[in-house]
Amino acid sequence: MPQEIRFATFNAFNLAPPGAKLYDKLEPLTEQQYEAKLDWTAQQLDRLDADVIGFQEIFSQAVLREVLARTRRYRHASHAGFDPEPGAERLTPCLALVSRLPLAEPAVAYADFPAGVAMPAGSRDADRFARAPLHAQVLLPDGRGVDVLVVHLKSRRPDYRNGDSAADPLLFALANLRSLIRRGTEAVALRVLLTELGRRSGRPRVVLGDFNDVANSVTTGIVLGEGEGDEAGHGPVERMYDSKQIQLRQDYLCHVGYTNIHDGHYMTIDHILVSEEFNPTSRHAIGAVLDVTYLNDHLLLDQPQASDHGQVLARIRLYGARDPA
Repeated sequence: MPQEIRFATFNAFNLAPPGAKLYDKLEPLTEQQYEAKLDWTAQQLDRLDADVIGFQEIFSQAVLREVLARTRRYRHASHAGFDPEPGAERLTPCLALVSRLPLAEPAVAYADFPAGVAMPAGSRDADRFARAPLHAQVLLPDGRGVDVLVVHLKSRRPDYRNGDSAADPLLFALANLRSLIRRGTEAVALRVLLTELGRRSGRPRVVLGDFNDVANSVTTGIVLGEGEGDEAGHGPVERMYDSKQIQLRQDYLCHVGYTNIHDGHYMTIDHILVSEEFNPTSRHAIGAVLDVTYLNDHLLLDQPQASDHGQVLARIRLYGARDPA
């Protein structure tokens, strides 16, 4: 019989303990704010009702576990993730994965870029991700494994140096360029990881993440691997697909799929990517993306406890033994 598997990505927006100092211009959460944020996050998770969820901006895995304990649907789910370096002066954002499906083995984080990928000379942390992608192998109900990567690429926030500010147009432009170079390099590193993972395991792949860029941007296109192998006649085996673009239930008259509002612009910067095994046009398909939905009403409601990102949910229908692939 066909089965439905639900994947989601959730930027939790600074999920941290009360009183923890995260950024210079951000006040720590009070106890009251902390309780409100945990309650809202737990309620949103129950609304999603996804089987596998990738999280960004987790400053404490213990806090996420407290959120899960307040849910109805995830109290007994598997939780994978790593806390920031214990010796760091401040907490730094990390990733996490929560799954109601079993994990085949412990999750791993890829802190370092693959060989051959590096930032320009003189860059800070030139050979590593700012936020290490998290990889877990999730077991489907029929026993097949799926490699799931949770990612969070560099934001568009200008990367200032030595007290630079936006007061100088040139310095502001250079700070934005540094951010773009960082995000682009991380996209290349992620593309290499996905290619190596697919060739090594032969399993389907799903990427859940905050890409800090839209689906048709250059950086997201690098991760997708658009055009890869075409000239050599190798076909689409290595590439990934934006689940929104290949969903079966397309409704072009109703487009409300945004996950972030910045300077009055509505953007979708959180994406779920899938390998060809979930693309119905592929001869290797074991299922198809039914639809992609967005939980984003809270972005217009001015709720301090809510995330500043919408959540993305993709429903995938697995083919049954009698279904054509």
